[in-house]
Amino acid sequence: MAEEELEHQHGKARVRVARLWRSKVDGQPHYLVEWNVSVSLISKVLPAFTEGDNSNIVATDTIKNTVYAVAKECTERLSPEDYGVRLGKHFLTTYPEIVTGSKITLFEKPWERVTVNGQLHDHGYKLGSEKHTVEVVVKSDGEAEVTSGVSELSLLKTTQSGFEGFFRDKYTILSDTRERMLASAVRAVWSYSTKPADYQKTYEEVKDVLVTTFFGPPHEGVYSPSVQKTLYEMAQAVLARFPEIDSIYLNMPNIHFLPVNMPTVGVKLGDDVFTPTDEPHGTIEARLSRKH
Repeated sequence: MAEEELEHQHGKARVRVARLWRSKVDGQPHYLVEWNVSVSLISKVLPAFTEGDNSNIVATDTIKNTVYAVAKECTERLSPEDYGVRLGKHFLTTYPEIVTGSKITLFEKPWERVTVNGQLHDHGYKLGSEKHTVEVVVKSDGEAEVTSGVSELSLLKTTQSGFEGFFRDKYTILSDTRERMLASAVRAVWSYSTKPADYQKTYEEVKDVLVTTFFGPPHEGVYSPSVQKTLYEMAQAVLARFPEIDSIYLNMPNIHFLPVNMPTVGVKLGDDVFTPTDEPHGTIEARLSRKH
């Protein structure tokens, strides 16, 4: 029989945890986050597979409970990146003879404070759209690799977009245009070469750079000759603004707004009336990295 090699890991997926920080000072606002956390452990449990010996397995129920316990230990408000690092390191330091690595994947549900009469409410929230995503890999030496991102960032501009001069063959029916709506559900993921001073602030600023580059100045806008060109400019802008970011991946599928025309009754509505599509179509993605 050939020599065997077994690679394995185990963990708990989709643990939903909400953490509320109440200010100790009267009149100061509350702060709420909701995270969806998945944990995967690399550990020395080969006998569990080969001999049925479970003595070194950290049970998935224990992993789930640890997600909540570590959240409770975070007495001060913190970013999902910092929480992921703390959780990942917890497993290595708590089970040093068993666990040799951990991977924490999570996203933050976008609860946002509501505005009432022009002011942010102290304890009122509404659910937003885009999600803050995080992946933390903690190695056996305790070093943490952190990747941040945003998903479901839906952007739309009603003009300043076109698509023309593309390759044509007998199956091509799409017409050239220099005037169209452009919409996409952006997914961006970026990795750090060095730890930023503040993960949460950096996340907000990266998101702002992506949005600003997509739209251009408030009144003039910026012309987009293709999603590909806009994607590249967005990635370039992030690397130029944040030296601590080593690479960025962007996925920008089209969300189409189809012109409505009713030729049989002589009505053309396509300049002003559209049928929105619910799901993104196509896939346009790229990763831009710094040269070393």
